[in-house]
Amino acid sequence: MNFLLDEVARATLRLADAGVPSPRTDAEELAAFVHGVRRGELHEVADSDFDALYWECVARRAAREPLQHITGRAYFRYLELSVGPGVFVPRPETENVVGWAIDTLRAMDVADPLVADLGAGSGAIAISIAQEVPRSRVHAVEFDPGALAWAKRNIDASAHADRITVHQADMRSALAELEGRLDLVISNPPYVPTADSALIPPEVRNHDPGPALWAGADGLDAVRELEAVGRRLLRPGGAMAIEHGDGQGIDIPRLFPEGQGWRDVRNRKDLAHRDRFVVMRRAED
Repeated sequence: MNFLLDEVARATLRLADAGVPSPRTDAEELAAFVHGVRRGELHEVADSDFDALYWECVARRAAREPLQHITGRAYFRYLELSVGPGVFVPRPETENVVGWAIDTLRAMDVADPLVADLGAGSGAIAISIAQEVPRSRVHAVEFDPGALAWAKRNIDASAHADRITVHQADMRSALAELEGRLDLVISNPPYVPTADSALIPPEVRNHDPGPALWAGADGLDAVRELEAVGRRLLRPGGAMAIEHGDGQGIDIPRLFPEGQGWRDVRNRKDLAHRDRFVVMRRAED
């Protein structure tokens, strides 16, 4: 057996013993990162090229430091993003939310769609929409200075920075100059109930920034605020998508009543067939 692959097998066992949810994948990703190859190319690394740094990285992952903090990169749809301490690591589940938003924008009879990404974090959502809806103009709103630095870094490095405007602002008052004009608002807000801190993985609890996680006793404080924000920013017929946690899909639709001008409020599922995000539209005039 190739020496590196033998080391990967050993690392897999170590990560599994540490409770890492995807030990084989993470062991391979770390090996690929350390040796500067893709996962599928690990068999090409010669025994003489083995780098002992690999075991330092494995030890960090076994201590439940996020894989993405160790490698400094996260993958999201068609993007490779820079991430690290101070920013929420984008999750695969959010790709479904963005896919719905992109399909919705493409179906609109709007030449240059105007979009807001509220709580932009790493910039994953804003960049994906700018990339996949070529004439869109995206406003990325982020209040936390640490996360904002990562968003700017990724947006500045993208080929679509000219159509993304970054704002350091509280979403509750942001974009006053665009009130009633936005075609789409999208947000992956904090939605973890404060009482659930002991239940979430240490990679999340100990490393993702608190402002991106905690949202009151039921986890819906930020969603309640988004109702007023969406009502303020969206044009008649505009759409909104909000990601949420497991079990919250039952409670969120009632927060967007018809009496407040909301229509077509629906829960959408992720690839595991769990309610993952809620979508709605502003009533037409």
